[in-house]
Amino acid sequence: MDHFAGAEEHLAQQRLRQKLDEVNVAAQTSLAPIQDHVNFTLQKAYFKCAYECFDRSRRQEEITNCVENCSIPLANVQQTFDTEMQKFQEKLNRSLMVCQDRYESAKLQQKGGAMNDMVSCADEAIQDSIKMLPLLANKLKSSFGIKDNGSF
Repeated sequence: MDHFAGAEEHLAQQRLRQKLDEVNVAAQTSLAPIQDHVNFTLQKAYFKCAYECFDRSRRQEEITNCVENCSIPLANVQQTFDTEMQKFQEKLNRSLMVCQDRYESAKLQQKGGAMNDMVSCADEAIQDSIKMLPLLANKLKSSFGIKDNGSF
């Protein structure tokens, strides 16, 4: 019976990894326009701005301050993006921990089907997270002034 339980657990872990891969793919797809905006629009603007700071008539301190000021918009957007992604990840992790706790309790109580219940719980948590991604993406796009076509 231990061999069967180990195989069942291995299969469940494999299914969970596949589901987590789905979240990653969905996140990359939903957030691609935002990453594109950060990587191209904002970084391009930063480098253009920083380039203009280098003028022989300026002192080194003025150049440094100018370049630092150029980085503020990019840094603010990156910080907001990172914070929102961290919140998203934490919420998903909390949901998955609830599933894990339920599984551990069911195992202690020797309830049948505990593994399937955990996988089902985790799948529901993951699907809920995937449904939230477009809303998160729209929130970030709105916050960053990104139009639906990905332009600024």
